[in-house]
Amino acid sequence: MEFSIKQSVLKEELGYIQGVVERKNTIPVLSNILIESLGEGSIRIVGTDLDVTIRCDAEATIKTPGAICVQARKLFDLVRTMSDGDVHFKKEENEWVQMKAGRANFRLAGVNREQYPEIPIFKSAPLSLPADVFQYFVQSTAFAITSEQSRFTLSGAKFIYGDGIVKMVTTDGHRLAYIERAIETGADSKMDVLIPKKALLELVKISRDAGGDVQFGEDQNHIYFETGGRLLITRKLSGNFPNYEMVMPKDNDKTATFELGEMRSAVRRIALMADERNRSVRLIVRHGEIEIVAQSSEEGEGHEVVPADYSGEECTIGFNHVYLQEYLNTVGALVGTADAAVEDETDAASGNGEGSAAAPAREAKSPTRISFEFKDSNAATQMRIAGDSAYNYKYIVMPLRI
Repeated sequence: MEFSIKQSVLKEELGYIQGVVERKNTIPVLSNILIESLGEGSIRIVGTDLDVTIRCDAEATIKTPGAICVQARKLFDLVRTMSDGDVHFKKEENEWVQMKAGRANFRLAGVNREQYPEIPIFKSAPLSLPADVFQYFVQSTAFAITSEQSRFTLSGAKFIYGDGIVKMVTTDGHRLAYIERAIETGADSKMDVLIPKKALLELVKISRDAGGDVQFGEDQNHIYFETGGRLLITRKLSGNFPNYEMVMPKDNDKTATFELGEMRSAVRRIALMADERNRSVRLIVRHGEIEIVAQSSEEGEGHEVVPADYSGEECTIGFNHVYLQEYLNTVGALVGTADAAVEDETDAASGNGEGSAAAPAREAKSPTRISFEFKDSNAATQMRIAGDSAYNYKYIVMPLRI
């Protein structure tokens, strides 16, 4: 095989594939990527860890068709140090690969194409969803997926598509993230699957700059996502996802509303004084404010008051501060901080072109507010973005016994 490709194009595609390439030596061939010719004007690059596969097509000038398998990390490290221009590859005897870029020359050890695992045959992807919606769904929920490998059915997201709605749900058994949005779906367009966390995070990467829609479909064992000329294939998670509807509180009759940035900063500070064993902080909700309290018998204590719209009876609720911080940080990343909004407003007022262009993305300049809904000290608490009409996004967390 012999071909040439632009350095910028190769670097971009290799960057997408790095996330799925196996770095451990349990199956050495998985640390390699497969590059094959497609006709005379393009190549196909494939990386896999057997659970998740990414396939990218890129323009190239093919002199001699064929296939090469080379070490993924080493190739990526070399390519990203090169300057703009063409990178030339030529396969030699015994699977060695010669690579030239400018005045630099390299010889890379390769493996036989036959040793590389067969990639699942791509099925049709009849369903679609805007890429920005998919990204918003994943970014809103992925943080609540369990990190315990033994809890196999909780190590991904439940994704439901059909009947005019799309949903994504994640949980680790202590908290749950749920998001849904109304969409137009065909009468026979339905999907209900468990998508592994790794596949979700890689999907966000490959669709971030693609724009347009993400097409997807499934067969008995795999789910297929296609966007911007790139294909991601993942194994389905098996097993029964918990009945998430039973977890969602339906009788929370108390609501406190606070400003996201103020609460996020306060929790971050006070959490530094929490006991390292139980990570407990207490939220004392009273008229007009929420007081955050944490203490450690060995290091001391801290407390801070955040203004809130609340007029009910006083209630004290204990939380693992990590569960609070991850949600507040996630929402902050989704909607942008109040400081960023103020900067946009200032730029727009001063006639700054970039600020003016960015302003429509955040029409509401007021700080983001969070609704904190609860019943008592022991029942599940629900949080949501106040006034968000585009998405039905809920975060449910079980309180600690205090």
